[in-house]
Amino acid sequence: MLRWILIGLLTLGIAGTAFWGYQEHQEKNAILIQAENTYQRAFHELVYYIDLIHDEIGTALAMNSDQRLSPQMVEIWRLTSEANANVGQLPLGLLPFNKTEEFLSNIGDFTYRTAVRNLNDEPLTEEESDILQSLYEQSAEIEQELRKVQHLALENNLRWMDVQLALANNDENVDNTIIDGLKTVEKTVEGYTESNVHSALIGTSAKQHAFENISGKEIGENEALRISRNLLNLKDEKQITLTETGDGADVPLYSASYHQKGKEGYVDILKQGGHPISLLIQRKIGERKISLNEGSRKASEFLKELGFENMEMFQSSEFDNIGAYTFLYNDDGIKVYSDAVEVKVALDNGEILGLTAESYYKNHRDRDIPEPEMSNEEAKKMVNPNVEIHEEGIAIIENDLGEEVLVYDFLGTYNNDTYRIFVNAMSGLEEKVEKLGGTELNYAVN
Repeated sequence: MLRWILIGLLTLGIAGTAFWGYQEHQEKNAILIQAENTYQRAFHELVYYIDLIHDEIGTALAMNSDQRLSPQMVEIWRLTSEANANVGQLPLGLLPFNKTEEFLSNIGDFTYRTAVRNLNDEPLTEEESDILQSLYEQSAEIEQELRKVQHLALENNLRWMDVQLALANNDENVDNTIIDGLKTVEKTVEGYTESNVHSALIGTSAKQHAFENISGKEIGENEALRISRNLLNLKDEKQITLTETGDGADVPLYSASYHQKGKEGYVDILKQGGHPISLLIQRKIGERKISLNEGSRKASEFLKELGFENMEMFQSSEFDNIGAYTFLYNDDGIKVYSDAVEVKVALDNGEILGLTAESYYKNHRDRDIPEPEMSNEEAKKMVNPNVEIHEEGIAIIENDLGEEVLVYDFLGTYNNDTYRIFVNAMSGLEEKVEKLGGTELNYAVN
């Protein structure tokens, strides 16, 4: 009797396991089908948008009206955004496709920059018309290559999940028709970017000079430990764990950390020059004993000790008895927003709890700043007259295309909200309008 009971239980167990396995298999298949459908949709939409981009650029070339050209450029810019979004949904993480994305972004930058200006006053130049013609021809070639991949994929019933597996496993036996086709597209686009380095499409982003102007000699591990010990307020370097970035890092760094009861600390230091780009100390903060204003003085002194010069406090805020301060580089009276440093100070004892200087070291350099072509009063007339202006100055910011521009900087209020308004000092164009958080920001420290 017991034997039959055991056999029955075993049979039920096997049946249950089989049923569970079947359910798992079904769920896995459903996920794979969903992923495959997503990849198929993204690819076919990418081909569709490239077709439209080519057609719309052709339409722009055929236009004879500057009034109609602006909305046409906006439409091309919209289509490049849609195409780039579909590229991002393909399983291309292991297959570099950055040149195609860069090409689409460059088309978007060019058309956006053209669309936002007054083409009646500043019509397309001969060089810009040549660029547009070149983009028309290049998009036609990309369209043709993508159409070939699409035809082969449909004709041979190829699956994108196989592409993903082939990329992940480095499997040379799998049919790589899609991969080979996309590599051809990428190589085609790479030829364009190499041959067009002189065009207005290249070099618009200030990110290209990231970390190129760091000063000082390269430091070793002993010096990195000494700097870390001072920043973390430790007596013994043995408490510190030090690591360094490997090959291929954007910039060589030493990273230091320590852990003790109730307190942790982290710091990143550039190998070149030994400049700290980030610092974080975590501990329980006690009752506030120093003012936000006193904390700002300690933050300013800390930056001077680190060698930062001509830094001007831009804004401050307080949360949980911690003062947070943002400093901007002041270039002979001109605030440079990209050269920013943030410092956190504990308001219980004045200890420095944080530093963020990556933006400063990525962007800081000697600049040849032009004289403004319009006065502060002329720029102020470009601001909405309903905005009550409280502060004004001159600054350098990055516009929507990543280009550094000289602007007049106005801080004003409208309908009980605070706004920072940037007006181009050369053209009078309203570059940016930013709504600021009300209670979090203090522009005058008490």
